[in-house]
Amino acid sequence: MVGRVADEVILSADERSFLEAQIRRHKAPRSLSDRCRMILLCAEGLQSKEVGARLGVHEHTVGKWRRRFVKDRIEGLTDEYRPGRPRT
Repeated sequence: MVGRVADEVILSADERSFLEAQIRRHKAPRSLSDRCRMILLCAEGLQSKEVGARLGVHEHTVGKWRRRFVKDRIEGLTDEYRPGRPRT
């Protein structure tokens, strides 16, 4: 049984260096560094299930960030603004 085909992640040299730099940065938010790790592993050709198992997240989470990166590139990895009152 074959599932949906995942979007292929192809990184430019600038994108790869940015993602690797975000992982090394100590002041980068944890959520952003996790997303950068996901994208780098996806660029190596791993499936979402394999990436999720390595990083301890669900494969649907990996698929979400993979799709957003393919659509919006680096800007797609940031959190979107949510309506309503800010968190406290």
